[in-house]
Amino acid sequence: MKALKQFFILLTLVAFFACSGEKKEDNEEDHSDHPEETSVSSSSPKSPETTAMTNIGATHVHIVYHAPSTRGRQVFGGLVAYDEVWVTGAHSATSIEFYNDVTLNGQKVEKGKYALFTIPNQTEWTLIINKNFDQHLADDYDQALDVVRVKVIPEKLSEIQEQLLYEVKSTQGNEGVISISWADVKISVDVKEL
Repeated sequence: MKALKQFFILLTLVAFFACSGEKKEDNEEDHSDHPEETSVSSSSPKSPETTAMTNIGATHVHIVYHAPSTRGRQVFGGLVAYDEVWVTGAHSATSIEFYNDVTLNGQKVEKGKYALFTIPNQTEWTLIINKNFDQHLADDYDQALDVVRVKVIPEKLSEIQEQLLYEVKSTQGNEGVISISWADVKISVDVKEL
């Protein structure tokens, strides 16, 4: 009986150590249990790494960016120059990933991970999806790697948005919207799953 008990203890230990060494091989994240989410990491207090994500139809849209605050500064036409490519965040390029093909304001973007840039202007912004998602600020930006450029009209906010905010929302069926708000400006782009 004692030998049998020792055998089961040994078998339990072997099973425990075997299971604890397993690694999950599926790197894709399923966020279907939290359809719209924004989360903030405390790694950088002035411009924390932040995520915005949701499913639009069956397509997961995932944005990772660093969110600076206005801290009393003039943002557009001051901190962020007009008519120049902006990383639309801080520290490193904002990344956006589409798990299926989509359109942004009618322009096709194939599934994949990209950098998101903008060119702010007082009357019209250009939203840029660029192939090189792993770059520092706009230092390495290369227009030849642009996938699409989408024109959007900025909206004036009635209240100041202190911290840069990306939102991804499903509106109906396979359609949704991505919006970017900061200081007194908001831009939005329509997303449609193909």
